[in-house]
Amino acid sequence: MSIERVKEYFRKHKMEKRIQEFEESSATVELAAAALNCEPMRIAKTLSFMVGDSAILVVTAGDAKVDNQKFKAMFGVKAKMLSPIEVESVVGHAVGGVCPFGVKEGVRVYLDCSLKRFQTVFPACGSSNSAIELSISEMEEHSNYTEWVDVCKEWAA
Repeated sequence: MSIERVKEYFRKHKMEKRIQEFEESSATVELAAAALNCEPMRIAKTLSFMVGDSAILVVTAGDAKVDNQKFKAMFGVKAKMLSPIEVESVVGHAVGGVCPFGVKEGVRVYLDCSLKRFQTVFPACGSSNSAIELSISEMEEHSNYTEWVDVCKEWAA
């Protein structure tokens, strides 16, 4: 189960007790914000794409949408999200719980600059009813990110 992989990862960093699990679903930005009682924009949503032969994850703020022109300029290909079946088999987490922690080897993680306006954000933890509050520096440290990117639109700077 992918939440167990994420818990094991955070256990190694003595942070597993910070993972929150909810009775209700937190599978969408709106549901996660309601479960956490926070603004939807502070939900760190993780989107899955194919770039060439590899899967990548782009973690964005909850109010950000991928800008196809910016994505193509950054990665050299049109933004093509993975199907739910592909996400689970290639990334290692099911849709609704996708996060940058405990992913399969070879999956590169990018953090979108839409996250930088917050002191803390709430990414999922491998299940559709979990989250963890992390500072931006903790996101950098624990996501094993490749680089910061600017591939989104429609968020308030």
